[in-house]
Amino acid sequence: MKTRATDVLPRGATAFEKRPWGGFQTLEEGEGYKVKRLVVEPGHRLSLQRHRHRAEHWVVVEGSAHVCVGSARRRLRSRQSVSVPRGAWHRIENPGPGTAVIIEVQYGGYLGEDDIVRRDDDYGRAAAGGPAAGATPAGRSAPAASPRGVRRGDSRRPPQRRTGRAARYSVTRRASGPSGATAR
Repeated sequence: MKTRATDVLPRGATAFEKRPWGGFQTLEEGEGYKVKRLVVEPGHRLSLQRHRHRAEHWVVVEGSAHVCVGSARRRLRSRQSVSVPRGAWHRIENPGPGTAVIIEVQYGGYLGEDDIVRRDDDYGRAAAGGPAAGATPAGRSAPAASPRGVRRGDSRRPPQRRTGRAARYSVTRRASGPSGATAR
């Protein structure tokens, strides 16, 4: 059987992964970045989530979507984009009627699928203020995690160096608050 050019995935590309809201395909992945194609079906939305180790940039290439980044909520039409800073709560919704297709560019020191903290999820994958209870986004059991949420022995561990605001507040984070409890 002859292989066609359309049957071969580009370097770093993966097969389409179904999710309750639609699904995604990784188009390319390299050092410090990953490019995905998200398909959000009408009437569905992704979980309200944030990431500890990565930021994202979304470009709508088909249809339209409502996006929430922090407290800002807006509608994006085809060829419009938005940036999602690391640590910001965010969500994509597709109120319909057609399918929404978004190109997502992730960038950061760690880009694993287990770097998702869910606050709210229509499909029962959210845990109170943390990752889905003992599961990865695909519903499989997660490997043992270090305190920073990165698998032990993972060579893609994010840098431990603190810079900027985090460095200035690293000492005060351990200080006792007015009630005598340690702030964390």
